[in-house]
Amino acid sequence: MNKDFKLEHGNCLEVLKKYPDNHFDSIVTDPPYGIGFMGKEWDHGVPSKEIWAECLRVLKAGGHMIAFAGTRTQHRMACNIEDAGFEIRDMGGWLYGSGFPKSLNIEKSLKKKGIETDLKGITGTALKPALEPFTIARKPLSEKTIAENVLVNGVGGINIDDCRIPTDEKLGRIATEQKEKTSYSMHKESKEFNNSDLKGCRFPANLIHDNSDPIVDILGEKTKYFYSPKTSKKDRNEGLDDFEDKQTIGGGGTNGDVAKAYGSVKAVAKNNHPTVKPTDLMAYLCRLVTPENGLILDPFLGSGSTLKAAAREGFKGVGIDLDAEYLEIAKARIEFELNKKDDK
Repeated sequence: MNKDFKLEHGNCLEVLKKYPDNHFDSIVTDPPYGIGFMGKEWDHGVPSKEIWAECLRVLKAGGHMIAFAGTRTQHRMACNIEDAGFEIRDMGGWLYGSGFPKSLNIEKSLKKKGIETDLKGITGTALKPALEPFTIARKPLSEKTIAENVLVNGVGGINIDDCRIPTDEKLGRIATEQKEKTSYSMHKESKEFNNSDLKGCRFPANLIHDNSDPIVDILGEKTKYFYSPKTSKKDRNEGLDDFEDKQTIGGGGTNGDVAKAYGSVKAVAKNNHPTVKPTDLMAYLCRLVTPENGLILDPFLGSGSTLKAAAREGFKGVGIDLDAEYLEIAKARIEFELNKKDDK
């Protein structure tokens, strides 16, 4: 593994204890949502206040954390993060048009038991998923002002210029003045456009979408927000040519009755992690909160999308996970991304 990346096997609460205070520049993670996903043991609850407190300790003063959550447990995730000592700065959301409804067909379930009934519209138990929220939090500053904190610790603000949204629309005077007053970049150069060019530079929003027709129909112009499609097969399996194909399970819900009524959607993939985030999405979020050449922590690495994204963006990273099999997948995906950069 490249010296800029380190993968740790174990419980993050224990692993993090060997890292010093104020060590990481940012934290970007997709932790367990606490919804009992497919009966997985690791998803029996959201990360505890104690885990987030340890994350707070190893994060530099003024450093940001982005942590995904489920819609049903976002409140518990945010409360634990705040109770650990973080300042909640915002909540963002990733919208997508595709998604399997994890809902029990009540009438069909009753018919299987030989019970005929007219429920008059009461036919399901849940809405189709189309949103994944994420909390944006910050460790309290060590200095009196954000500007002073940036000078002392290298963190404290977010990368507005590096995350602006390209658009062909001519921006008016207000947008131009807004850019001049609020531009802030922790990177020497923007990766997407010239920072001195006011054209094509919408201010980043706390909303991301997958650019699918259902979402665009609601939001209108595609370039108003950053967009990232759901994880493709190519993205999921890059770098895993030497791995065996395995059954991956998704959809069908977490409730036993739901699984029986609808069954589980099964597919074969070399990366069989059930909740893989797209690299483009994680790259954007890493870039938003991490200074140039910064060190990112992902205490719930899974199959490695955060650090694969970090490798693409030129950052360094440490990832921790309980599952040794997923860490091997993560390692291969990160190395694939690093090798791609070396070939350029």
